[in-house]
Amino acid sequence: MADITFKGAPIHTSGSLPAVGSRVPDFRLTTSDLTDVTLADYGDKKKILNIVPSLDTGVCAASARRFDKEVAGMDDTVCLTISADLPFAAGRFCKLEGVDNVITLSEMRDRAFGKDYGCEIVDGPMAGLLSRAVLVLDGDNSVVYSEQVPEIAQEPDYDAALAAVRGV
Repeated sequence: MADITFKGAPIHTSGSLPAVGSRVPDFRLTTSDLTDVTLADYGDKKKILNIVPSLDTGVCAASARRFDKEVAGMDDTVCLTISADLPFAAGRFCKLEGVDNVITLSEMRDRAFGKDYGCEIVDGPMAGLLSRAVLVLDGDNSVVYSEQVPEIAQEPDYDAALAAVRGV
């Protein structure tokens, strides 16, 4: 269980993020067009898993926009922004914000992702949502970078995550 904060108040997650060097479990998540996808659907590309509570918050929106800009032109990399948001809301966000290079994925149909990846918030006002975290996976879905952001209102370390992508 990770000890994190929400505006300074302690909250907890369902576990710990997958460790660097480990292979991540598969998932089944839903895209903005209501298609269910698995990790295998992204093949041997490097993957940035930008895990957020909700794209309806400023910090989550900022991280999606930042990764959208950063992965433009990275043909061997895909950024998956994962939340509990409904696919309709995520699709609307991308359209309004001009986010074209990030794929939004929802836990709408299968809530196992948060538990399997240790990032479901289990108490406090955001219980049931996902914590803010970033995982970078190589083409074999092994973790090369893992960050559980300690304060929900804080942005992730973009430079470290992007350096990990470039180093793979």
